[in-house]
Amino acid sequence: MGLRAIQTRGRRGGRPVRPRLLIFSADDYGLSEDISRGILRAHDTGLVSSVSVLAVGPAVVRAAAGLRDRPGLGVGAHLAAVGEDPPLLSQREIPTLVDRRGAFKTGWRSFMTAAMAGRVDMADVRREYDAQLERLVRDLRLRPGHIDTHQHLHLYPPIARVVTELATRWGITAVRVPTSAVPGPRGMVIRRWSRSLSTRLRAAGLAFPAGYGGLDEAGSLTLSSAERLLERLARGPARTIEVNFHPGEPSAADRLRYAWGYRWEEELAGLTSPALRETLRRLDLRLGRFTDLPAP
Repeated sequence: MGLRAIQTRGRRGGRPVRPRLLIFSADDYGLSEDISRGILRAHDTGLVSSVSVLAVGPAVVRAAAGLRDRPGLGVGAHLAAVGEDPPLLSQREIPTLVDRRGAFKTGWRSFMTAAMAGRVDMADVRREYDAQLERLVRDLRLRPGHIDTHQHLHLYPPIARVVTELATRWGITAVRVPTSAVPGPRGMVIRRWSRSLSTRLRAAGLAFPAGYGGLDEAGSLTLSSAERLLERLARGPARTIEVNFHPGEPSAADRLRYAWGYRWEEELAGLTSPALRETLRRLDLRLGRFTDLPAP
């Protein structure tokens, strides 16, 4: 069925009200052929309206071709400075991001420990992210409409600065602004950094969805949890919303290499469910892409 705007209209004061813009994004495109195929299925027969492409993904070169004949599918850059897959640059070029074997730290916790201790040079982050954008734009001939990062590292203010500068340099007009609804110190830090990122992007003239969901539910955004999340977001004031999914059809090798406990197939099932489509209609949400966001 592909991407189809959900065009319900309410009325306010006797006038038609334009539905809220909703972006259903899928991360990690290019991670593997099987996961990428599942993401395309989540667009072709489901509700995914935007994908974030992982330039360091082992399957990214082959998977990029699948994006060129889907003009209704938004494309973004999913920049990585952590993870199981190797960076594009060498250990000599980005020494503070990698170990002696040239491998990234596998997760955000070890990265943030090093960064907070002053052991990560933001110039290394800038060089690696810039190389990834060059691969997507010049080598793979993709046109990213937005930037986000693997494990949401651009919430960290020094990386937020790097991402904002790179978006401006590459002519990319939008950036994801993740946030969290969980209580406790971690949620408080994420929300504070999220507000700081929003302020930075607004000052730079970059667009972003005002509402967001998916960080707290990463890897487990099944039909029931997606419906609960949408109900909560629809009660808020945001007129533009992103919900961040991880659908896929992983192989046994994918599960072994990326042992994150993600429920890829269940997220895919939810995104292709008629029930979720009906929820969007009921909540008056219209699917779109980052390039559909109004100018800040």
